[in-house]
Amino acid sequence: MFYHFNPEITVRLLVSTFLGLVIGWERESAGKPAGLRTHALVSLGSCMFMLLATEGPKVWGLTMNVDPTRLAQGLATGVGFLGAGAIIQSGFSVHGLTTAATIWLVCAGGAAVGGGLWEIGLEGTVIALVVLRGLAFLDRLSVRSRGGRDPEGR
Repeated sequence: MFYHFNPEITVRLLVSTFLGLVIGWERESAGKPAGLRTHALVSLGSCMFMLLATEGPKVWGLTMNVDPTRLAQGLATGVGFLGAGAIIQSGFSVHGLTTAATIWLVCAGGAAVGGGLWEIGLEGTVIALVVLRGLAFLDRLSVRSRGGRDPEGR
């Protein structure tokens, strides 16, 4: 079998990588340990897995039904372990929960784009940015009203 260029697959890979970069940029600009490269690679990798599940059977000439939702379930579970590595407990404080959540989120976004559901990946990324950046001021307000440190330890 030889390589066959498919522009739609290339665009899916690039879009999923870009969506991961957007969320990774937000995390990196907030000074978090998992940034651009981590988020981009998780999104790209999940897209590749979904492409294997959705496009692979066509290339391999399989006539049986293949259920890509099983792969999505495996991705969600597996990347949860990667996100768990970003969570650190120090005394009574827990750090890295938001970063772990964004790693899980970019996995879902990449899988959505890989599965051909562009809207879910794009809209989910926009909503995530609104939550991460647009609602950050609520954290600061709540910290000021409590007169203490915020949950992120700043």
